[in-house]
Amino acid sequence: MSTAVTPTQSAGTDSFVTHLNGRPATADDLAPLAFAGYAHFTAIQVRDRRVRGLDLHLARLRSASQELFGRALPDDAVRARLRAAVDAGPADVSLTATVHSPAGEFTVDDPDLELDLLVRTAPPADGPRGPLALTTVAYERPVAAIKHVGEIAKTYHLRRAVAEGFDDAAFVDRHGRLSEATIWNLAFWDGEAVVWPRADVLRGTMMSVVGRQLDGLGVPQRVEDVTPADLPALSGAVVLNSWTPGVPVHRIDDVTLPEAPRFLDALRRAHAAEPLTAL
Repeated sequence: MSTAVTPTQSAGTDSFVTHLNGRPATADDLAPLAFAGYAHFTAIQVRDRRVRGLDLHLARLRSASQELFGRALPDDAVRARLRAAVDAGPADVSLTATVHSPAGEFTVDDPDLELDLLVRTAPPADGPRGPLALTTVAYERPVAAIKHVGEIAKTYHLRRAVAEGFDDAAFVDRHGRLSEATIWNLAFWDGEAVVWPRADVLRGTMMSVVGRQLDGLGVPQRVEDVTPADLPALSGAVVLNSWTPGVPVHRIDDVTLPEAPRFLDALRRAHAAEPLTAL
């Protein structure tokens, strides 16, 4: 069994960093964040100090900050702080950038406080190889369009799924539609086109990268309701996130899904077609 949340990581002896607002973070800096649950973030795979979909990551941080805090850090400041963390370590890393307010949670925010940006680097990751078996659970993430922190349900449902003999969990919303998985977007294949499930989900940066590049490659795609009852008529399924453009899914509950090499090839070609941008 391949555990979905265990990526393939490249080990190394290079140092990784934790920066707060562009400088190395101290224990005193980090102590207030131990229980900070009102924040949002983006996760990035950096290769040769460059990023695919940088515009999407910056837009995600900007729009989520406006939604949660009513203000956002300038893109130039965000890029400079990301660059400082990347330049301090190896050329290939996994990076997370988390935005929060010094006002913390359970308080009224102070609009005069500048937002903080916590940037952490870790070994690069490519995601699990799969194929994966998913079990469905009835769940909808709160404020689904924002990649926010403190989501206990994602880990809870992952661990419950593994205890039941699956690799991970996929969510079904109140309308009976498949939406997303714990830390993944879902995508399906009908034999000719990519099918994205219609539901309230976090639109992942990998999903957006792949989507715009599929258009350029001439691969059709559409958005429609997908329920568990629809699965037997589909020709393949994957999960995808910042680690990878696609991990094959061979089973959802008791429905076996066929291998879809054309589907995976299209997703990987779309990912490869996205240019790497320097920070």
